[in-house]
Amino acid sequence: MSKITEEQLKTASENQEKLIGLINQIGMIETQKHALLHQVADVNKGTEEFKAELEKEYGAISIDLKTGEYTKIKDESLKVAE
Repeated sequence: MSKITEEQLKTASENQEKLIGLINQIGMIETQKHALLHQVADVNKGTEEFKAELEKEYGAISIDLKTGEYTKIKDESLKVAE
C-alpha cells in the first residue's frame, strides 16, 4: 500500500483540525446569534407594551429621548380629503 509523506500527513491533519475548530466556532456563534435574536424580540415586545402604556396615558406622542419632552402626534387619518 502506498502512503503520503509524514509532512503531507501532518499538513492534512492540521488542516482538518483547523476546519473542525472553525466549524465548532461557527456553531457557537450561531447559537449566540439565536439567543440574541430572542433577546431582541423580548426587548421589542417590551417596547411595544411600554408604548401602549404611554399612549394610554398621554395619547399619541413623539418623545425626545434626550430631554423627555414630547409633542402630540396629529392623526392624519382623521383629516377629510379636500
